[in-house]
Amino acid sequence: MNEPLTLSVADEELALLTDLYQLTMIQAYWKEAMHDTPATFSLFFRQLPSSRRFILACGQQHAAAKLSQLHFNDAAIEKLASTGRFDDDFLNWLANWRFSGDIWTVPEGTPLFPHQPLLEVDAPIAEAQLLESLIMNLVQLETVLASKAARIVWAAGDRPVVDFGMRRVHGIDAAVRGVRAYKTAGLSGTSNVLGGLRHDLPLNGTMAHSYILAHDDEPSAFRAFASHYPNTTLLVDTYDTLQGVRHVIDMLRDIPDLSVGAVRLDSGDLGQLASKARALLDDAGFSDIKIIASSGLDEHGIAELIAQNAPIDAFGVGTQMGVSADAPVIDLSYKLVEYAGQPRAKHAPGKISLPTRKQVYRRQDATGRYIGDTIAQRDETHIPGEALLSPVVQNGVVVSDTMAQAHQARSRVADALPRFPASVTALEQGESDYPVELSDTLKHLSSTV
Repeated sequence: MNEPLTLSVADEELALLTDLYQLTMIQAYWKEAMHDTPATFSLFFRQLPSSRRFILACGQQHAAAKLSQLHFNDAAIEKLASTGRFDDDFLNWLANWRFSGDIWTVPEGTPLFPHQPLLEVDAPIAEAQLLESLIMNLVQLETVLASKAARIVWAAGDRPVVDFGMRRVHGIDAAVRGVRAYKTAGLSGTSNVLGGLRHDLPLNGTMAHSYILAHDDEPSAFRAFASHYPNTTLLVDTYDTLQGVRHVIDMLRDIPDLSVGAVRLDSGDLGQLASKARALLDDAGFSDIKIIASSGLDEHGIAELIAQNAPIDAFGVGTQMGVSADAPVIDLSYKLVEYAGQPRAKHAPGKISLPTRKQVYRRQDATGRYIGDTIAQRDETHIPGEALLSPVVQNGVVVSDTMAQAHQARSRVADALPRFPASVTALEQGESDYPVELSDTLKHLSSTV
């Protein structure tokens, strides 16, 4: 009998989505009576990918709220018992386990730099340890995709960008959760029906080349589709792009009751074709018909088209964004930074971590421009600037409206990016000159731990 296809991890299985060493360590903590000792873990990255000048934190508040509900049901305990690796008394303890700690996060859509925490977990060490693999997985994906998408939206300026990438994204979970990241970054729409409906991002899309090819000729395909969908977008590059534009013009002249909102270019020299298509449409009196461009675009391709003054009104972006092709991973780390009230730090070459519970303060000048950040100990309240980290979960209970935060994330990104120096939002490779420093107290502690 064939095993049924499971398309996603059910919530009741989520606790099992971890690495084995998390559970073996937790059992060891339990056997050594260490499991209830207070600890703090910090989620951060040590360096930016070479093609990034900032990272857009995304998914951490959602993950914090979801993981606060984590538990092992009877089926999960039975599956763990079947491995033969765990004592019955430990499994009984695990069956009654519930998260009881605090989770501090930066808001969704916060631009961050190396060593700044996306979140910190204060909890008994066994509880905080258990979250590591899952929290890194949840935050990694959305942060990677939001960081890429933010650059694409920035490059496009005031021209809308639509997500076309579902077909090549790495798995269905990434395809759906990616839409949440794209919404945060500022995309105007998505072709992904489930993702768009779930995350309240407008749906966009009309036809593929197969629709044109299924008809006897291009004009008859255009007529049929436009009759079904008034003010639609027609894909004009199946055979000859400019001839396709002429077919649209002829159709609208012959059948005035039909309407077309846009034509889409999906191959060739997009800038040159857009200019010629615009001239054809304008000369025919259809200056209200917009031009949409797609085909392998990323932030650099879009920036180049805009620099050419290409008359393109909107962009469709797929693979390059959906897999974050130039920077598909951020080297997130989740490290123990405090145990039993004492700071802890890793000193391995190239893999250092900053000790103790932290806060990040972001300063701005009188005009509202950001001028620098300070990473400090969490109890250093005298540091100038806006404190970025705040509790989302306290004593195991969600205390922040994460849904409201998610809706605010989009406007937060749109507000924040223009306030940074141009070196932060520049698209080419290189380092920004935005200053991020340690407080004197944290600097001293880091040198002594």
